Amino acid sequence: MTILDKVKIGNSVQVNLALTNDRLTKETIEAINISSQCTISDFKITDGKGIGVILKLSNGKKEWFFENEIEILDEEGNIIKYDKKEKINFISDVLNNMNYKKKYKFNDLINPLNFITWLIASFKDIV
Repeated sequence: MTILDKVKIGNSVQVNLALTNDRLTKETIEAINISSQCTISDFKITDGKGIGVILKLSNGKKEWFFENEIEILDEEGNIIKYDKKEKINFISDVLNNMNYKKKYKFNDLINPLNFITWLIASFKDIV
């Protein structure tokens, strides 16, 4: 279960300043100190492993945060507890349901003719 399953653009979240203090500017920290409740304006892929969020702060500026740096709020403004086991179970379910089938035989992979063909095709993209 990812953050995309729990929130949508326009939802309110709360920034956990203790986790983000080292990388933010003074202006951003002041805006969060005024009101740590922010609105999600967009999502962003962080490093290929996770999803980050772009938040609209109380001063109107936008800043991105990692998924673990925010806390999701319900309609009344209470923090929704996020169970880390949910994420682990989700990942294990995905891995268990994968049906990987080999596309090539081992002999095809080590064949020098296939390598040379790949090398020529790759150089066409470079030049």
